[in-house]
Amino acid sequence: MLYRPGDTGWEYVATFTDYASGSTRDRPEWQRCLDFLQPGNVLVVWKLDRVGRSTADLARIVTELDQRGIQFKSLTESFLDTTTADGRLIFHIFSALAEHERSRMLERTRAGLEAARARGRVGGRPSTMTPAQVTAARTMHAKKTPITEIAQVLGVGRMSVSRALRKQQAEQSA
Repeated sequence: MLYRPGDTGWEYVATFTDYASGSTRDRPEWQRCLDFLQPGNVLVVWKLDRVGRSTADLARIVTELDQRGIQFKSLTESFLDTTTADGRLIFHIFSALAEHERSRMLERTRAGLEAARARGRVGGRPSTMTPAQVTAARTMHAKKTPITEIAQVLGVGRMSVSRALRKQQAEQSA
C-alpha cells in the first residue's frame, strides 16, 4: 500500500499486489510500485519478507527508498521505522532474520524432498506425455523430425517433447 502526507495525517494512494515470492526479482507489480513512488510517500508492506529475503537486497531497497525521500513501514513489524537510526538498526536485524528463515525453509524443503525420494516418491507435475508418446517422439527425433513437428503430431507442447527427450537421453547415459 502506498500512503502520502495529507491534511489530516496519511492519505491512502494505491495498492500493489504481487503473488510471487519475495525472493523472486521478476515481480511486475513491485516494479510498478517502485516506479509510482514519489518523495514524501510511505511504502507500507504487509511483512518484511514480502519485499525480499536477503539482507543485502532488503538493505539496498530501503537505502534506495531513503535516498529518494520515501519512508518504509511494515504492518506486521510495526516498530520498523526507517526514518530513525534505531529503526534502521532494527530493520537490518529483521532483514537478517528473514534471510535466516528463508535458508531454514530451503533446508527443510530439501530434506523433505530427499526423504520423499528415499521412500520412492517423485515430486513435480505428472508428465503430459504417455510412454507411447515418448517412444513415438524418440523414433521421430531419430529420423531428424523437427521438435515442432513432433509436438504437433503428438498434440503436446514443444517443451514437453524436448523435456521428454532430454530425460530419456539422461536415463540412457546413466
